Amino acid sequence: MQTKIKLELDLSKRTYIMGILNRTPDSFSDGGLYMDEKEAIGRVFEMVSEGADIIDIGGESTRPGAEQVSVVEEMDRIIPIIRAVRQKIDVPISIDTYKAEVAREALKNGAVMINDITGLRGDSRMATLAAEYDVPIVVMHIKGTPRTMQQDIHYDSLLEEIIASLQDSIDLAVKSGVARNKIIIDPGIGFGKTTEHNLTILKNLGAFKALGYPILVGISRKSFIVNTLKKYSIHDRDIAAGGRLMGSASAAALSIANGANILRVHDVKEMVQVARIADAINSAKQ
Repeated sequence: MQTKIKLELDLSKRTYIMGILNRTPDSFSDGGLYMDEKEAIGRVFEMVSEGADIIDIGGESTRPGAEQVSVVEEMDRIIPIIRAVRQKIDVPISIDTYKAEVAREALKNGAVMINDITGLRGDSRMATLAAEYDVPIVVMHIKGTPRTMQQDIHYDSLLEEIIASLQDSIDLAVKSGVARNKIIIDPGIGFGKTTEHNLTILKNLGAFKALGYPILVGISRKSFIVNTLKKYSIHDRDIAAGGRLMGSASAAALSIANGANILRVHDVKEMVQVARIADAINSAKQ
């Protein structure tokens, strides 16, 4: 087994699945499930067996209202997991953090991708770090911070503002030396957006293609699914956080149809099936 798996994705051929491992006590869907180290390692192996193309490991919740954790605590949560699995899986590991110090330690220990929810604005050192290690980096749009992002949400022009913000992140990355073929964009579903904003973004994913970069979307189990279903008198008891599978699958399929290249998901096995069918339909002959 290689000591460091390089991330080489041919996004022109199929949709890729990024499996989520939140090693946090307070994430909105799976908080507390993987605080035990053996459980966390086991979940990584399970997602690989289910067909994940990337494993995204995070140690700080970014749900609405979430509080920051220290660099030390975040590293204590994620570095042991990376070390434990890096030579036992042939799937690349992504580090979900906006702190350059955490990302550097993760890269030193076997991660080969950075997923930054702040679009490089949370830590001025992140872009140069990505350039130094020559790794892919996801730059996401967020309005505000996890603690404030769902308060007083307003856009004068939703799509245009998000595209402009992502372009600023791209420019920062390139200026810092990140190769253009290492940049992935994420419109930030649920991060400073209302339910209607999220639906509009997913319907118009094609607009983000104008930026010229692969698109990652994180729709898995998010609250816009619940909020949308409530409009049709489908009740909370039927769509609890762990039971948002069908809504997530619907959003995933439409996201692929509208231009998504990578899906960040909790339910790997099911979303692999969704992606393969959506890809087959997209590639069918005229």
